[in-house]
Amino acid sequence: MADTRDQSADPVVVTVCTTCRPEGADPEAIRPGRILAERLLGAELPEGVQIRGVECLSACSRSCALHLSGGAERWSYVYGDLDPDTHLDEILAGVSAYSETSDGFVPWRQRPVVFRKQSIARIPPVSMPSVELTAASAPPPAAAADTSPETPAVPAQD
Repeated sequence: MADTRDQSADPVVVTVCTTCRPEGADPEAIRPGRILAERLLGAELPEGVQIRGVECLSACSRSCALHLSGGAERWSYVYGDLDPDTHLDEILAGVSAYSETSDGFVPWRQRPVVFRKQSIARIPPVSMPSVELTAASAPPPAAAADTSPETPAVPAQD
């Protein structure tokens, strides 16, 4: 269950990619992310929510994309395939629900559909401890072909 309170000490930041565009879109058109970022900036947002645009979230094939974060104690999320014309209200509802948590976890059924269906990544809080790892349990790396300059190439046989 989500640990909720009025407001976390850390601001909620919605970072929107302003450069990617859907495949086949007019390269001269205003990018969907820029449109989304500007609409979010002009919307009524919960106190402490910040909107920022960046030139790349490296989610180009899932344009339009945003990253939702809220400090070292909250989970953060990357969402893609967003449409500034049809998803704005759901995004605002999701940002609002997220801003009411201290851990960034909004229960599945309370998330807007766009946040349930179009999640690219869920990133754990920086403060979350790692699972126990041991180097001995990792399988050995696959043998790679020696392609160093000292190894002569084998000529192709006809």
